[in-house]
Amino acid sequence: MTEVWILGGTGRSGRAIAAELRKRGIRPVLVGRDADRLAAAAEGDRVVVAASVDEMAAEISRQRPAVVVNTVGPFSTTAAPLARACLPASHYLDLANDLASFSTTLALDEAAATAGRTIVTGAGFGVTATESVVVKLCEGRPTPEQVRVDMIPSLAMEEGVVGEALAGTFVEGIPGVEGGGRYQGRRYRDGRLAPARLGDEPTRFVLPDGATVTTSAMPLGELVAAQRASGAPDVLAASSEVPSSPVARTIMRLAMSLLAIGPVRTLAKRQLAAVKIKARPQPREYSWGHAVVRWADGTEREGWLRVGEAQAWTGVVPAEVVHRLLTGQGKPGFHTPAALFGSSLAEACGGEYFIA
Repeated sequence: MTEVWILGGTGRSGRAIAAELRKRGIRPVLVGRDADRLAAAAEGDRVVVAASVDEMAAEISRQRPAVVVNTVGPFSTTAAPLARACLPASHYLDLANDLASFSTTLALDEAAATAGRTIVTGAGFGVTATESVVVKLCEGRPTPEQVRVDMIPSLAMEEGVVGEALAGTFVEGIPGVEGGGRYQGRRYRDGRLAPARLGDEPTRFVLPDGATVTTSAMPLGELVAAQRASGAPDVLAASSEVPSSPVARTIMRLAMSLLAIGPVRTLAKRQLAAVKIKARPQPREYSWGHAVVRWADGTEREGWLRVGEAQAWTGVVPAEVVHRLLTGQGKPGFHTPAALFGSSLAEACGGEYFIA
């Protein structure tokens, strides 16, 4: 069967991916729990109603689509069971950007390789944009000593509420990830995950278009992607979405320590899920991925990847990856997008590099 299933097909990401697939002549199957919303979003395409992750997994095992695109968060709980359900018949792709889900899908590398199927995680803006710059800078070069990546999204917001899935991703921390506590940061030291302070190493950048932005350390999925793509023993990942002032960083660290208390975590998750979001345009014209790579001989290279609105690019990248998987360009096992398809993937998705 050559069907492409989009799990969570009525959400913003699911709709964007479906639209991009249709542009490529691929008619997706939308999967979700609300039959009416699925029908409204499907534009005549087939739908599969599944009320839970378990039901989605059962339908994947039964119907065996060619590719499954998972947009259902929190990925720390949905990625592993859905990726396992894809084996041995289906390729799997998700938009995860958290360390916990990376750890669970990476554990499926051997099983996917044995089955001859491809698991791609992090096929959204943050991981793909930053990892692509690392791959570009490292092409034809030996393994570097240090890498820093910075995710700088420009994101338009739709009116709505935060919702349980996103709230869960924020509040649950990074359970089960080696190298530190659940509410500690992470970085790579000597090739292993190690504790790091959230919001550490704030750095102010002048973007190639002249705008300025500050990023601070945050243990997101691009940390693992950058380390695996470069092989560097010392890697730090940062984001412009992290509070960078001393006061804000102190408050954030205090809040993280309180979330270790179970009842506080439950209350925080419930209240955050109900927070209303006002519609707003994207704050800047472009989103940026950035990397600085240093080698043992003192050589340093810096690069940027410019893309448009971050959420829109998170529709384009999965659609391009799906197309390549359907045409036999994937490799068995666990991968991140640029490590699998090279730095040209970002350019095929409309990105432009600026290499210092």
